Amino acid sequence: MSITASRPQDLMGLSADEYDTILEILGRAPNVTELGIFSVMWSEHCSYKSSKKWLKTLPTEGPQVIQGPGENAGVVDIGDGQAVIFKIESHNHPSFIEPYQGAATGVGGILRDVFTMGARPVANLNALRFGSPDHPKTRHLVGGVVAGIGGYGNCIGVPTVGGEVNFDPSYNGNILVNAMTVGIASTDKIFYSAAAGVDLPVVYVGSKTGRDGIHGATMASAEFADDSDEKRPTVQVGDPFTEKLLLEACLELMATDAIVAIQDMGAAGLTSSSVEMASKGDVGIELDLDRVPRRESGMTAYEIMLSESQERMLMVLQPGREDEARRIFAKWELDFAVIGTTNASGRLTLIEGGNEEANIPVAPLVAAAPEYDRPWTPAPPCAVVNADEVPAADDLGDALISLVGSPELCSRRWIWEQYDHMVMGDTVVRPGGDAALVRVHGTGKGLAMATDCTPRYVEANPIEGGRQAVAEAWRNVTAVGATPLAVTNNLNFGNPERPEIMGQLVGAVQGIGEACTALDCPVVSGNVSLYNETNGKAILPTPVIGCVGVMSDVAKAVTLDFKAAGDTIFVIGETLGWLGCSLYQRQITGDTTGAPPPVDLASERKNGDLVRHLIADGVLTACHDVSDGGLAVALAEMAMASEIGTDIGATINVSTDIPTHSWLFGEDQGRYVVTTAAPEAVVDAAATAGVAAHAIGVTTVSTLTLPGARPISVAEIRATHEHWLPDYMAAG
Repeated sequence: MSITASRPQDLMGLSADEYDTILEILGRAPNVTELGIFSVMWSEHCSYKSSKKWLKTLPTEGPQVIQGPGENAGVVDIGDGQAVIFKIESHNHPSFIEPYQGAATGVGGILRDVFTMGARPVANLNALRFGSPDHPKTRHLVGGVVAGIGGYGNCIGVPTVGGEVNFDPSYNGNILVNAMTVGIASTDKIFYSAAAGVDLPVVYVGSKTGRDGIHGATMASAEFADDSDEKRPTVQVGDPFTEKLLLEACLELMATDAIVAIQDMGAAGLTSSSVEMASKGDVGIELDLDRVPRRESGMTAYEIMLSESQERMLMVLQPGREDEARRIFAKWELDFAVIGTTNASGRLTLIEGGNEEANIPVAPLVAAAPEYDRPWTPAPPCAVVNADEVPAADDLGDALISLVGSPELCSRRWIWEQYDHMVMGDTVVRPGGDAALVRVHGTGKGLAMATDCTPRYVEANPIEGGRQAVAEAWRNVTAVGATPLAVTNNLNFGNPERPEIMGQLVGAVQGIGEACTALDCPVVSGNVSLYNETNGKAILPTPVIGCVGVMSDVAKAVTLDFKAAGDTIFVIGETLGWLGCSLYQRQITGDTTGAPPPVDLASERKNGDLVRHLIADGVLTACHDVSDGGLAVALAEMAMASEIGTDIGATINVSTDIPTHSWLFGEDQGRYVVTTAAPEAVVDAAATAGVAAHAIGVTTVSTLTLPGARPISVAEIRATHEHWLPDYMAAG
């Protein structure tokens, strides 16, 4: 029989060439179960076949790195025999189809990635992108996603402490839901997924297997058309209460030495977990599918292997430890079944009803997965927009009010107040600031964390946008006083088979790598989500960066709110008035042209190092990084964050050669607004560090007075800032 004649009509997302490779590997045509296994393992979601070439260029090592990419999550040393374990991952397609369960199971999946490594999760974050507010689906999607994140995180008892939310028409048909979890473990109790050794029991634990989520990985590796609602059966269903039991049972067993390897059943379910464990351990695995706990009758081998039912784990145990492990999982009322053994065959063998349902060499499922060097074209260069080319608003005060009350910059309080951000009692800095800060339980040490990306910058210049995403996340962690340690990334792009989209990915990865190298902040984990487009229309390129840092004493942390009248206000870093690609340009003039602000990584590092030094020495009373909306918005946010009833504002007096509106709203990078009661100390430290530090005014009571603008009460700014999102959601 010829290869062509043996090709099935449905290749399950595989290309014809990929199917031909499978024929060569097997020496025969695969049955439907085997084809399904190849399909999910070679999907973009599992194999990174379009991005592997470029991901290999990222810096992933450093003295603080215990485990970089390649495991369930990254592991970084934080001293005192402890490690922080973290990762970000997407659940974009499922959340558009069914927002509550899509977002909820995204949270559940990333939690499992972290506690699989032996860590107790201590914080969740998220990065959300929705379509235009006037799109008929947006309000429904916002409500469902927020409820799903809150419902899962609140029930499992892990605080959701930070994140970001943006609106843009490019996400109308394909929203982004990126979930991040941070956990803490002992450095001598890190667990990995390599199933090293033969004749070891392979154990299934957690919930029973059903038909939900079948082919979720391949669905997540294809663009949408008008039939997205028909893909609802590929969305998993989550149960946070079961996940809480699974978390506690796993950590209890991890306190023993019974576990050889452990892997959560995430994308591609039992297939990916068994294949990845066997591949990393250089062994074979035989599974008896009759032993797999099921909640539905009549399931085929294909359905069992490709189900993405939630709250499940696969373990390889030391021989003879099965009864000990079974007792622990029985105590937590979870399923426990020995479903197979490791062997020296190097093959995945599936038995059901005494019949062999699949027999596949393991290595090709991973090592022979396609790796494409897809054609790409660089983004066309954008012209630099000079400060005097962007017109000034008639009233700069009204321009500020318009910005802080817009969907882009309005308060996200309506969202984060639905999340339990105080559970566990260790949240030091709550949502709404630059970075969240969570105390390492029982110590004075803290972990700072933030997610960031400015997609309009990446679209205009992918390299510069990639640099900026890292720099801003690094800056946010710095702004509370923590030392950034490492990042995780979630690369969300459109169809990589289009050269212009692939060019966005290549450029962004280059920029991320340059910034991570310059800032000594390696990439230790991440996720790539491609084909984020509908009917050929791609999302804005959105390479989200999650950054984690450490500080030795959380009592020294600084927040963004103005504390008292009479403090001197400084800008750390140079202000040149860059308005190209800015929110002011888009919101006030309707123009979206121009190159984004350049990121000077050497200055970024010097400025951030100075800020951390000033915070550690107790010199600063407040600190806030400057980003969207420039200095004017940063100052307004600091005033709004001041204690209600006190309402600390500012009077800004500057002399500058650039237009006033450019000085106020330009988005030059690498800057912080800080306040201090000891201005001489700031001046001296900046001079010693060779960093620009300009005194621009003083904090005052009740009113924000900016150059060229009418005085505005802090109460008016706050009211405008707080109302848009709750009013929008209530209108539905």
